[in-house]
Amino acid sequence: MGNPALAPRTIRRQAISMSFRDRIDAGRRLGAFLLEEGIADPVIIGLPRGGVVVAAEVARLLDAPLDVVVVRKLGAPGRPELGIGAIGEDGTRALNDQLVDLLGVTGPELAEVETREAEELTRRVVAYRGKQDPLPVAGRNVFVIDDGLATGYTARAALRVLRTRGPSRLILAVPVSARETAHALREEADEVIALETPWDFGAVGQWYTDFRQTSDEEVVRLLEENRLIHTITRRDVWVPAEDGRLPGLLTVPSALHGLVVFAHGSGSSRNSPRNQAVADALNTAGFGTLLFDLLTDEEAMNRANVFDIGLLADRLRAALDWLSGSSGVPDVPIGLFGASTGAAAALLASIGRQGAVVSRGGRPDLAGPRLSEVTVPVLLIVGSRDAAVLDLNRSAAEELSGPWEVSVVPGAGHLFEERGALNEVAARTIDWFARWLDPDRPR
Repeated sequence: MGNPALAPRTIRRQAISMSFRDRIDAGRRLGAFLLEEGIADPVIIGLPRGGVVVAAEVARLLDAPLDVVVVRKLGAPGRPELGIGAIGEDGTRALNDQLVDLLGVTGPELAEVETREAEELTRRVVAYRGKQDPLPVAGRNVFVIDDGLATGYTARAALRVLRTRGPSRLILAVPVSARETAHALREEADEVIALETPWDFGAVGQWYTDFRQTSDEEVVRLLEENRLIHTITRRDVWVPAEDGRLPGLLTVPSALHGLVVFAHGSGSSRNSPRNQAVADALNTAGFGTLLFDLLTDEEAMNRANVFDIGLLADRLRAALDWLSGSSGVPDVPIGLFGASTGAAAALLASIGRQGAVVSRGGRPDLAGPRLSEVTVPVLLIVGSRDAAVLDLNRSAAEELSGPWEVSVVPGAGHLFEERGALNEVAARTIDWFARWLDPDRPR
């Protein structure tokens, strides 16, 4: 049973009917909804097979580790498509006792079905997890994710498995569910979240345009990708400068798709919380990041240095040369992310190089007449309420010689402090670097 000491169990749903293109689309919509909940320290548990595809997108958006709980439906003897319950890891069982009695299923018949499904369950545990132990969930906020709920007995079995492992909070979240099933599962979960609980539910598959079967290989791939992303190396570094060294933080995921160097503006340092938030999102997406101080403490005391775009660009060039040489980082494409005056410095540093640039609330206009020499792809992200800077970005973009886009975040101001605004910056940044730092991706 759910823990009555926690907040009341509720079903949350959007006000309009919807269908989903596929499980990835469903996962992105569900993940965006859960992101707004702001639940800390989450662990994402997908129900194989299809639920893992949905869960992988949720895990990506919530920057959370992903695991599975393997469960198997128990089909009625002679009618395997008709579920009479489910079994899960650790011998957990959830039966529809009324249906078992109604169909007259005998004890030996039920035992035969359970034995057969237990063999397949064991095979899948080995296939999906290998020698890996289940992710620890004790004291954590655990989201159990499936692609939809019909009878809900597999979800019920999974919730019972996880409840014994001591989570702080156990939340069942799905894109679509039969209304009565969502209500019934409040007995097992601390909260049930469904984006849609239609009166005319029918079957899970009817709410997807593409509901093709998910393979074991895809489940294993998604789990492995998540493990690699969450195996991240962070180390303090010293970036060479013309007259000394500048402190920085170099973060490198195991699954490395590219690396992004941050150019802070307005005198901020590698400890800028906004840039750190974007860097964390990039790390989760498989991009390494370098955040370093472009100015020494003494230099930062002189405000004129903050607007010395040439000096800042020189520091960025030194960092790029170092990364390409003696940093020990694998040879991967490198991009630049600039904020405020750092955006102009990033543009200047990109001249004559390959890669891509993203600016957040930047001042590209400060790059002056050399804007026409910039040939790398440039994304200029500006808040819709930052009118003066938006005008400057649009004018500067016209001077660029390579591909460019001005991307406006609705309702955001200069610092992107509004709820969800910085998450939107991070998502657009990831999309841009994924597009332009991968040489094999079609343009």
